[in-house]
Amino acid sequence: MWLPRAGLSSIKMTTSQKHRDFVAEPMGEKPVGSLAGIGEVLGKKLEERGFDKAYVVLGQFLVLKKDEDLFREWLKDTCGANAKQSRDCFGCLREWCDAFL
Repeated sequence: MWLPRAGLSSIKMTTSQKHRDFVAEPMGEKPVGSLAGIGEVLGKKLEERGFDKAYVVLGQFLVLKKDEDLFREWLKDTCGANAKQSRDCFGCLREWCDAFL
């Protein structure tokens, strides 16, 4: 009989403090770097392409109809986000929308 190793039996997706901070309040004028998954390097690339505020990225998220595959592909193409970064950003925006829209 196979038994999972301790700690692996119930893997849960956890969110970062940055994610929790972002979804805890209205977006307002938060900079793009306040989004989970978007650090200094990706933030700079997004700013250079006109996505300087989190609400501008939210606009793209909504234009793409909250579709995970489309949004993550867009983020990869736009600023070079890797799989984890794009997943974190998508999750952050999805949860924010669930709370505030």
